[in-house]
Amino acid sequence: MNAPQTVSPLVISLGCRLNIAESEAMRAMLGEDAGDIVVVNSCAVTNEAVRQTRQAIRRARRARPDARLIVTGCAAEIEREAIAAMPEVDAIMANAAKLDARRWNVPAADTPPPPQRTRAFIGVQNGCDHACTFCIIPQGRGKSRSLTVAEVLREVEGHLIAGAKEIVFTGVDLTSWGQDISNTPRLGSLIEATLNEFRELSRLRLSSVDGVEIDAALFDLLAGEKRVMPHVHLSLQHGADLILKRMKRRHSRADAVDLVARLKARRPDIAVGADLIAGFPTESEGHHADNLSIIAQCDIVHGHVFPFSPREGTPAARMPQHDRATVKARAAELRAAVAERRADWLTSLVGETLPVLAERDGTGYGPNYARVKLPDGTRAGEIVPVRVQAVEEGMLR
Repeated sequence: MNAPQTVSPLVISLGCRLNIAESEAMRAMLGEDAGDIVVVNSCAVTNEAVRQTRQAIRRARRARPDARLIVTGCAAEIEREAIAAMPEVDAIMANAAKLDARRWNVPAADTPPPPQRTRAFIGVQNGCDHACTFCIIPQGRGKSRSLTVAEVLREVEGHLIAGAKEIVFTGVDLTSWGQDISNTPRLGSLIEATLNEFRELSRLRLSSVDGVEIDAALFDLLAGEKRVMPHVHLSLQHGADLILKRMKRRHSRADAVDLVARLKARRPDIAVGADLIAGFPTESEGHHADNLSIIAQCDIVHGHVFPFSPREGTPAARMPQHDRATVKARAAELRAAVAERRADWLTSLVGETLPVLAERDGTGYGPNYARVKLPDGTRAGEIVPVRVQAVEEGMLR
């Protein structure tokens, strides 16, 4: 007789880098002995994200018809009844409980498993205390809370032992790290502690940061520490001051422009990314023009453009809305402007030699997060020096 086939748990991650980090942690907790389980770690940042979550649930059920399918994450929290009512779903796991091994009835792991990616994502912060008018995520994630320095160092050590070559700190509101800890340390102090503790760590990267919360130590690290990657992704959202006020953001256009100018004065090769929302309610043609022009002014080469999508329960959903055609057209213009800026930037890198961290798909990322097609035979997880010869299909070769 053939031995019964065991099926490893499957964790499907949608949305942000924090979800990626949490999915890796759930995969570690479930191990190989949890049986035929599928976990969908969902996203609810936009209506489109919820649609993709539903799509992923249906796909997973078709692929694993006999599995126990559990949904967690922000969509499962914010739209709990609707997700739970899907016939494919067996159970909902609360966002706040998904990293608690006791809720999965499995023993807590002492160290993380070998990473599924060559970079290890560590969620050092969760939740958000702000109230941006377009954002539903605080309802799914709760108030801001931070891992302690000791907890972060323990996670970093485990990932380095497992072979990770790059550590990525992530969070819902990453730059608010420490505000709920005694003596309210700032994110810069956490990075300093990490670099001091692990001299062998050569690459540390940050996910999205709120520019207005960048403390002096963090600025100096971004501007001058070679082990902190020359790549900053700003939670910018818009280039017009009036729209920023209506979003309840805490920075102005001038704040963002000044921050980028100061960073580039100290570290000219730093690559800037940003989130931008197109078609926010009440956005005029002039406001849209300001949104377009900040791409060049802040030299945004890693742009994430989101067509505005009203989320029920947020103040922005009650504001006067643009028609979908206008929103889509403005998003397309923003993407085209980012693509043009990015193409010029990639061309400027031809002839340079970059240390590239190889991924499993034959590509890799330079310190500036430029994606590079690697020579055949490059082993995943290696950091290899690559001389850039050309730009092909949006990648360096």
